[in-house]
Amino acid sequence: MAARKALSRAFSTSAVAEAAPALAQRSFLAKIFSSGSRVNTPLTDELPGVSIPAHIPAPATAPTTKLTKLSNGFTIATENTPGATATLGIYVDSGSVYEGPYHTGASHLLEYMAFKTTKSRTHLRLVREVEAIGGNVLASASREQMAYNIDTSKATLPEALEVLADAVLNPKFQSWEVAEQVRKMEADVKNLRDNPQTTLLEGLHSVAYTGGLGRPLIVPEGLLGGLNADVLADFYAANYTAPRMVLAGAGVEHDELVRLAEPLLAGAPAAGSSAEPTSSYVGGDWRQFAASPLTHAILAFEYQGGWRDVKGSVAMTVLQYLLGGGGSFSAGGPGKGMHSRLYTRVLNAHPWMHNCTALNSIYNSTGLVGIFASAESSQAADMVDVLCKEMQAVAKGVPEAELERAKAAAVSSVLMNLESRAVVAEDIGRQVLTYGHRKPVAEFVSEIQGLKAADLTAAVGKLLKTPPSMAVLGDIAHVPRYDQVAKRFG
Repeated sequence: MAARKALSRAFSTSAVAEAAPALAQRSFLAKIFSSGSRVNTPLTDELPGVSIPAHIPAPATAPTTKLTKLSNGFTIATENTPGATATLGIYVDSGSVYEGPYHTGASHLLEYMAFKTTKSRTHLRLVREVEAIGGNVLASASREQMAYNIDTSKATLPEALEVLADAVLNPKFQSWEVAEQVRKMEADVKNLRDNPQTTLLEGLHSVAYTGGLGRPLIVPEGLLGGLNADVLADFYAANYTAPRMVLAGAGVEHDELVRLAEPLLAGAPAAGSSAEPTSSYVGGDWRQFAASPLTHAILAFEYQGGWRDVKGSVAMTVLQYLLGGGGSFSAGGPGKGMHSRLYTRVLNAHPWMHNCTALNSIYNSTGLVGIFASAESSQAADMVDVLCKEMQAVAKGVPEAELERAKAAAVSSVLMNLESRAVVAEDIGRQVLTYGHRKPVAEFVSEIQGLKAADLTAAVGKLLKTPPSMAVLGDIAHVPRYDQVAKRFG
């Protein structure tokens, strides 16, 4: 009993305070290097003489997105999120769908040429200026949009904006610099052989669509030699016009950004927007042999409507979280892990399945929705059979509990991602390019929460009526023929 009391006393706050003088016996090194003062207050107690400031109250209303269109057609859109930092981005309605045979790979190369030499800055000077303000720059290319971003503190917002505008609007495509980036691209393209999902996605688009979306985003290795400064300058001049650009800002005051940006963006050409390239879904089969113990496959269908069909895109988003999946050892996280369908029904049931993940690639007016899987090559036929059954199973009905879990995961993921300032800026830029404005987050959340099981099964049923698209990489000898797979979906 006495021992228990002693133990209890030893771990109490008051006991720690009483024992403080004993603890204050400092080591030899502490006597040499410390200032001689020591705080004896336990970590569980408030420091004497230190007042804790009151909490900053939450704003009465959530920040809203404001838009201003300049005289040349350039759009500025902002949301003043709280914090000491800001993200700026210029988003361009341009990508591989706008490329012709002469320009194949131009969008891919523009990503590599971002934040290089401009008409007023050398690449070295640009890098030094970004470093001086503690900034971080990033560029990315996609099939329908290009993005250029810079993160900075609010105190250096004018400097960051000037660098961003100069890099995007005044690039100087020097032949030697372009050639250097093409060599880097060549090395990266060769390394893509180790990324089966990216390789399959490129193959999938090439057979699923005719027109713009059927063009490659990642330049084929055999066409790298055709990329040069003239090709890049020609593609840039045709597509980088003010009406097709949006300056998006998160963590900035709208009127202040407009005041700073207007003189910098006024020089962008005011040429009218070009027609959006047409893409027709046809479905098809792409296969490539690879000496590997695993065979990788994607089975996908067309989602008709794309992002511009809000209700339909919400259903496809919830479907992705419902299916979920991942690698053999994946667990946790919204929309994937041990609770999702592809984990409980596929990965847990088939030890030969190494990966099974829901997949979607949605664009303005269309999209591809399906499943990516990797399995031992000897089980390739069984793998395709599983993919077909899982897609068909959702069309037959979804238990209410699974649907509610998927909806909750989708809402959680949306709200969690929008806690990131960089994601907010990207969301603003891409939505303004797609819709002409930014839809409130509450609207998307409401659509997700209002989705019924019948709505989801109907959307998937419509999905499965389109011709399937398949892409396979590995030991293709064991994979069923395309016509056999297509017959299963009527």
